[in-house]
Amino acid sequence: VNPKLPYFLADNLLSFHLNDIGSFHMSVNAYDRYFLTVECALCSLPFAGDCGVGNASLSVALDCFVTSHCLCCAAQAIILGFQHYFVVLGTSVLIPTILVPQMGGDNDEKVRVIQTLLFVAGINTLLQTLFGTCLPAIIGGSYAFIVPTLTIIYSDKLQAIEDNHVRFLHTMRAIQGALIASSSVQIVLGFSGLWGILSRFLSPLSAAPLITMVALGLYELGFPGVGKCVEIGIPQLIALVIVSQYLKNVKAGKIQIFERFSVLITVAIIWFYAYLLTVGGAYRHSPSLTQIHCRTDRSGLVQAAPWLRIPYPLQWGSPTFDAAHTFGMMSSVLVSLIESTGGFFAVSRFASATPPPPFVLSRGIGWQGIGILIDGMFGTVNGSTVSIENAGLLGLTRVGSRRVAQIAAGFMIFFSLFGKFGAIFASVPGPIVAALFCVLFAKVVACGISFFQFVNMNHSRSMFIVGYSIFLGLSVPQYFNEFARSAGHGPVHTDSHWFNDILFVIFTSSATVAFIVAVFLDNTLHVREAKKDRGMPWWSKFRTWKGDNRNEEFYSLPFNLNKFFPPI
Repeated sequence: VNPKLPYFLADNLLSFHLNDIGSFHMSVNAYDRYFLTVECALCSLPFAGDCGVGNASLSVALDCFVTSHCLCCAAQAIILGFQHYFVVLGTSVLIPTILVPQMGGDNDEKVRVIQTLLFVAGINTLLQTLFGTCLPAIIGGSYAFIVPTLTIIYSDKLQAIEDNHVRFLHTMRAIQGALIASSSVQIVLGFSGLWGILSRFLSPLSAAPLITMVALGLYELGFPGVGKCVEIGIPQLIALVIVSQYLKNVKAGKIQIFERFSVLITVAIIWFYAYLLTVGGAYRHSPSLTQIHCRTDRSGLVQAAPWLRIPYPLQWGSPTFDAAHTFGMMSSVLVSLIESTGGFFAVSRFASATPPPPFVLSRGIGWQGIGILIDGMFGTVNGSTVSIENAGLLGLTRVGSRRVAQIAAGFMIFFSLFGKFGAIFASVPGPIVAALFCVLFAKVVACGISFFQFVNMNHSRSMFIVGYSIFLGLSVPQYFNEFARSAGHGPVHTDSHWFNDILFVIFTSSATVAFIVAVFLDNTLHVREAKKDRGMPWWSKFRTWKGDNRNEEFYSLPFNLNKFFPPI
């Protein structure tokens, strides 16, 4: 960090609006551009118009910022951070809602798990933004861990326990042990640099299907969830599209308020509308399942949440370790690693950063492994990955500030401690959250498609690799899921449950299947002749620290730690 620039500015600002200050690029240094990014991204106030300078010195710029816009930028950053917190709530509530009842837990245990998951997500987000990739990525729960977790839940040993509370505790401890042991996979691959070496085989041609399928593979969380209560889900979907797209240029003062805060504005309106339907008796005679999805008073979270509770390591007791559970969980750790790689590329593009160099990806994966270790220590019933919905929110708001992500982490930690307040926001009906997913995942899908601009898509080789990897990324998981629904187990059914889980988890992840197919074909099919067609001339300059001088702006560690952990 430049000693002339306060850390809260230099560390802060990656934004879609970097290109909006093109006339200044020749007259100010990299750290001035960070400042200008704050102006454009958070205050929507043009630098020259307010300070009256073109070739301004850093001191003049900072003086203008401090005297005129600190409150403006701080207020917007806090609201944007809360918006990210609200978006990550969807996954943080859904995963424990699926798993905890099957573990034998009731609403009290479910609330405690949700609080713990949010608390740890806040810690992991801070670690990732400070010491990992340093991108404004929110770290949340992962659906990839559900299958091996269910295998642990329904193991004969645990199902034999009759008391539900005792079974919940023993199951939680078994899941903790599996997470703690399997986290070593990401820790070793990340901090050893092995994942950085492997990621050098990525090109724009193979990265595009990965990023696309990271979001497209979650399509079941979109409109199928909206359809569970169409009278609130569809209005939320329509309102979000209108506010975020058709009204995006409407300003309140100098702030594009509808573009920046479209999620909070529309959710507040539709949530109040759902409340009116609830108190008005619209669902009084509806089936119980409809009431669960549509009513605003059926989550049970507010009543069960404590006013104050501090999650702590080993709060459920000492973890238990089982080799079969660990091997099964390792498959989820590998899938999480691949999906997070796609998430990091999406976040970097939405934040107008350079594609993360291999060693930065490796560093981020190492810290994510630390995050999964923390998950296991605290007992979240789930591992960690980059939140794809929050990556989409970066694209929707066009603000990619690292500081906003850290403020969101602060909200996660705060509301996980003061459970009553957090439970109020967590009780939003599921169809409203599903409508948000429809828009936010679509943004990430489009981000992946945008990588095709660096590829020669007129070449038959490129067309085949892209089409084949995306099609199999959708078709293979569909086959595995349909087989499991009809037969009660996956296509691979041996006596080794951990082996079954490894194959089932890998081949039900759309991003992982697309990644494997695209990388294999891209590195074996007429590679020498297709170097330019793959987009490698554009991609190669970002592979090393010195390859592009912007890498230092985006990926330097704070507190001058690069001296002790030099980039490669």
